[in-house]
Amino acid sequence: AIPRRLAACILKIDVIFSALPKIYLKFCQFLNFYRIHPMTQANTQIDDVDSRIISALAADGRRSYADIGAEVGLSTAAVHERVKKMLEKGVIRRFSISVDPDRVGLNFTAFVAIRNDGGIHCRDVAPRLLAMPQVEELHSVAGEYDFLAKIRTTHARALEDVIYQIKAIQGVARTTSTVVLNTEFEDRPLDLGWL
Repeated sequence: AIPRRLAACILKIDVIFSALPKIYLKFCQFLNFYRIHPMTQANTQIDDVDSRIISALAADGRRSYADIGAEVGLSTAAVHERVKKMLEKGVIRRFSISVDPDRVGLNFTAFVAIRNDGGIHCRDVAPRLLAMPQVEELHSVAGEYDFLAKIRTTHARALEDVIYQIKAIQGVARTTSTVVLNTEFEDRPLDLGWL
């Protein structure tokens, strides 16, 4: 005869194993749900280690994976694999350099608010602005204006030329410019440690 304790254990194991197919089915349904409904928030695509890797690369994109791995507690290969996955997901868009605009002669910056006249859709105006190398950033905004552009040129006359080009774009009703006197900081490395 089987001792009572052993019989109770066998019964519990039997219950667990009989529930496994149901658990497995629920797990598969969970995975399929997130395949069909991808997570939309960027911070749900990365974990704390990924955040620390991003912060390290944002501060210095030339750091070695070995150096970053030592900081975050991973091997070089593991850091490489995580960076590769973040590139594939679009979390990391590209690796680039940061240039001091003053040192290359681009020492005049302005923010230009652009209003659409309603004749054409804003989406049709944006590609024309993208084609202008002086337009460093373009943001679609809510409020009185439709876009806010960061424009960097060599001097005020060059800014005036860019504004004339913008006003010549079909669909642009008017612009309002704000000239930057001094930049306290910009192009900050992304630090995700506060998330």
